[in-house]
Formats: sequence, structure tokens, C-alpha cells
Amino acid sequence: MTKTPNDTPQPKEMGSTVYVTSSANGPDGVDRLLAEANVASLLAHVDHILLKPNLVSTQPPPVTTPVALVENLVVALRKLVPDCRITVAEGTGSITCDTFHCFQALGYVDMAVRQRIELVDLNTEPLVCRANKDCRRLPELYLPALLDKVFLVSVPVLKAHSMAGVTLTMKNMMGCVPPSHYRQGNSWGKSALHERLDQAIVDLNRYRTPDLTVLDGSIGMDEAHLWGRLCSPPVGLLAACTDPVAIDGYGAGLLGLDWRTIDHIRLADGILGRACPLRIVRV
Repeated sequence: MTKTPNDTPQPKEMGSTVYVTSSANGPDGVDRLLAEANVASLLAHVDHILLKPNLVSTQPPPVTTPVALVENLVVALRKLVPDCRITVAEGTGSITCDTFHCFQALGYVDMAVRQRIELVDLNTEPLVCRANKDCRRLPELYLPALLDKVFLVSVPVLKAHSMAGVTLTMKNMMGCVPPSHYRQGNSWGKSALHERLDQAIVDLNRYRTPDLTVLDGSIGMDEAHLWGRLCSPPVGLLAACTDPVAIDGYGAGLLGLDWRTIDHIRLADGILGRACPLRIVRV
């Protein structure tokens, strides 16, 4: 399966569906989410699935994506497509450690051994430069060539963000950009995108948006993305959707926010997907 690199994804049809289950359901809940979302049909001609968690640092969940959820997804996807290659890939923004240090600290290395899958550091992958005249903030963008060859499953965590309002699936794609091109000075590894951040998020997703999102809302952080209070009580949900704008709009609502106040969701609505109306299916 190959993505067409310079084609802006077309908006999903109105009435995008978000599938929701209790995070307490564990592996059975993941199986049901994928079944209800008819993910098997999406994978009919796929030979390589890439799972992209949020491992912005070595901090444990809910700052980062729980390894247990990613492992449950690996197992569930193998049931649907037993012969498909599965990779877990991320490019941390940390400047104190590399991505494999995050993999090691957060249990991903042990999980990869158990499940016999490959871990990939997107920060060091071979790059291609893309161009899109519709992207005024990022008219050219370097991205890992690997992203053109996979079915991309984004596995973000439910978090507010101190600059972007929320960090959900569209913001999670920032882990794909290489620090070799998008780090400024001694700051965070993707810091060149901080200027006009919301437009940068939208433009990034014009080049490559997730094919499927599984959002970890088991706890939630409603103040910021690296610090601050947790949602109380915990949100206790997992959600799946093929529309990145719909799932981000839904996630904003779980944090008590109106998606219309989140600039990158508002800007992406009608271009990369539809934030509303939503159809919520509980499984």
C-alpha cells in the first residue's frame, strides 16, 4: 500500500463515526473496537502496518502512550491480518535522550521482543522532501519515506496542550518530522514548527494524516501535556476513528473543550475531515 505524497486527503463524509469502549475492557475492548470499525476491510490490501504512539519523553502514562495498549493492538491486528508486517515507530522530541531510550524506559523493547516486531526511530529514517502549494506554513516538508509505504495507525493519549490547546491525533503526527530539519537552537527537537503551530499541524497532516486513530482516554490530562492535573475521575475510554478531525473534535470534548476553540481542529475541519456531526457507537 502506498500513499500518494502530494495529494491532500479529502474530507471524510459528514457524520463521521467514533467507536468507543471502556478502557477497562482491555484486549477484548480493542478487539471489539477494531471489529465495529470494520478495520479488517481497511487492511485488505495492506502488507505493512505502522503503529505510531506518543512517546514525547520517558515520562510514564498518561504523558505517553501505554505500552499495554500498543501490545493489545498488535495482537488484535495480527488476528485480522496474520501475515502483515507490524512496526512500532516514533520520533521523540526530547533533547535529553533518543527515541530508543524512550522505547526502553517505557517497556516497548520488551514488548517488541515478546511480539516479534520491529521498533523504528523516525528521527533517523531516510527522508523525502514533499511540496504542496496549498500549505502556506509548510510549502515543503521533509518526512520519513517509510510513511509512504504503510497503513498508519496513530495511538495518541488524551491530553491538553500548553500551546496547541490539545495534543491528540493530528498533533501526534509531529513525531514524524526530523529534528535534523526542524529543531531550532538548543530547544525541543521539533521546535521550528512552534511558530504558527496550529497551521503547522494542519499542513503536516495535509502531507500525511493517520489512516486510523486509536485514542487512549483511559486517564486524560486536562491542564497540559507534560505536567499538571489528571482528569478526575479518569475518562476511562478508548476511541477509534478513521477521521482525524472527528476524533480530535471528540477528544477535545472529553477534555471539556469546544473543538471550535482549538485552532488546528477548526482549520482542518472540512479539509482533512469533519469535526461534526459525530455518530458515537459504544461497543
